[in-house]
Amino acid sequence: MPIDESRAFVPVRIAVLTVSDTRGFADDRSGDTLVARVEGAGHILAARAIVRDDIDTIVAQLDQWIDDPAIDCIITTGGTGVTGRDVTPEAVERVATKLIPGFGELFRWQSYAKIGTSTIQSRATAGVARGTYIFALPGSTGAVKDGWDGILAEQLDSRHRPCNFVELMPRLLEQ
Repeated sequence: MPIDESRAFVPVRIAVLTVSDTRGFADDRSGDTLVARVEGAGHILAARAIVRDDIDTIVAQLDQWIDDPAIDCIITTGGTGVTGRDVTPEAVERVATKLIPGFGELFRWQSYAKIGTSTIQSRATAGVARGTYIFALPGSTGAVKDGWDGILAEQLDSRHRPCNFVELMPRLLEQ
């Protein structure tokens, strides 16, 4: 879809959350990949953290960032599979006031072209929580690239036509 160069670019303040029991900042390749794309697109890295695969810990971090007026959007990586420790989608559902089912559907559709039926194991999801966007991506660098390059780079660009998530931000708290 086209970028309308006559419109002003509005940088989004994005927090990046890696969900992992084993990664730290020294080996968080998926988080690093996401941060590079966020900043490379001209957005602001508002915060970054790594938390373990524990629903209460994830929810606590999400809540903290949702309530921070300096954060517009949270992107998570990791914890979206089907094993017992994969609870990121449940954490997003716990805090979200609205889910965005099309995000996960589109992510899996794009992923299918690259990894075939293995995409069925992804529970990528998204939602809005108290005026803050949350996008949950799988933990592989390939999945982060697919999610950012194939969906979020356009939808978080205020110049993307015919519509984008950024232009809806002032209205997310409407009643």
